[in-house]
Amino acid sequence: MLVVPKPADLPNHVGTDLGETEWLEISQERINTFADATGDHQWIHVDVEKAKDGPFGAPIAHGYLTASLANLFLPQLLEVQNTSMGVNYGCDKIRFPSPVPVGSKIRGTGTITSVDETKDGGFQAKVTITIQIEGNERPACIIETISRFYP
Repeated sequence: MLVVPKPADLPNHVGTDLGETEWLEISQERINTFADATGDHQWIHVDVEKAKDGPFGAPIAHGYLTASLANLFLPQLLEVQNTSMGVNYGCDKIRFPSPVPVGSKIRGTGTITSVDETKDGGFQAKVTITIQIEGNERPACIIETISRFYP
């Protein structure tokens, strides 16, 4: 984890590798809860028996579930101190190179790819988070997150 003393110091860390988070197991319960929250009950996610005979051999996590976990991983990779608030501003690009089968463990790695000062006195940081699957060379998700930090 990178700890940055204040938002104005963020530009000094463009290109910095933020390390990696702990592993997180993706359970069927987490997948089902996400399905309930989003209304996406496609069988490849929630029908355990049917998914065993499907293209992935088991249920898989929703792509957007995997992407949403960037929000869990980012504070484990980057802490900006002395802020009045931090705001999730969005994402520029999201890709899903590999599915995440139920029971898999995933983690995030990150790099600060750009930092710009905003018109309202904040600092906007783009952090590219790669969500890895334990034992798989291809990542589950690559997501370019955009966060704003205000002094």
